[in-house]
Amino acid sequence: MRVLVAEDERVLAGLVATGLRRAGFAVDAVHDGEDALERLALHAYDVLVLDRDLPRVHGDEVARRLVAGGSRTRILMLTAATAVEDRVEGLDLGADDYLGKPFEFPELVSRVRALRRRSARPLPPLLERGGLRMDTVRRTAVRDGRDLGLSPKEFSVLQILLEADGAAVSAEELLERAWDAHADPFTGAVRVCMSKLRAKLGEPGPIRTVQGVGYVL
Repeated sequence: MRVLVAEDERVLAGLVATGLRRAGFAVDAVHDGEDALERLALHAYDVLVLDRDLPRVHGDEVARRLVAGGSRTRILMLTAATAVEDRVEGLDLGADDYLGKPFEFPELVSRVRALRRRSARPLPPLLERGGLRMDTVRRTAVRDGRDLGLSPKEFSVLQILLEADGAAVSAEELLERAWDAHADPFTGAVRVCMSKLRAKLGEPGPIRTVQGVGYVL
């Protein structure tokens, strides 16, 4: 899951980004509206955590352009303006959700996950295939009753493969959806993660490599 945090308070942006990464998301952070629009044009983010009072391009204008362009990126406005009229205005601009500062971090994570579910095709919280069982809410994954102990990145990759329901997923798609913008496509990050994931899944190996196409679960 790919998230963009647009917040001009750099310390807060860093804390939000770090916390979301620990929750298993691939997160990029920017500090003004112009950079936010540039990133949104480059990557298909699932959710945008958007501060309304951004410099260069105001957060409201970022929301307007995103909605006008027909983007599927969901918008969570994160702002200190919490009066009823502020919330109504933000939602009327096209925001999908609105969370006031200060906030409780578990609530932010829960709201981001809820928005992601709305941006994708409907999927059950429990994903199962070939002895694998994943609970995307509790963030647990087991194979034939054995807990896999996956890292956040391994969990994200396995979730994408489960959601594909037997279709091939390319390394490029995995990199786009499970890593942030700082990932170097030439480092073999997907290959290394896949090797670790296969080791944890054990034998017989449920992930098959289709040469020149990608990976199939």
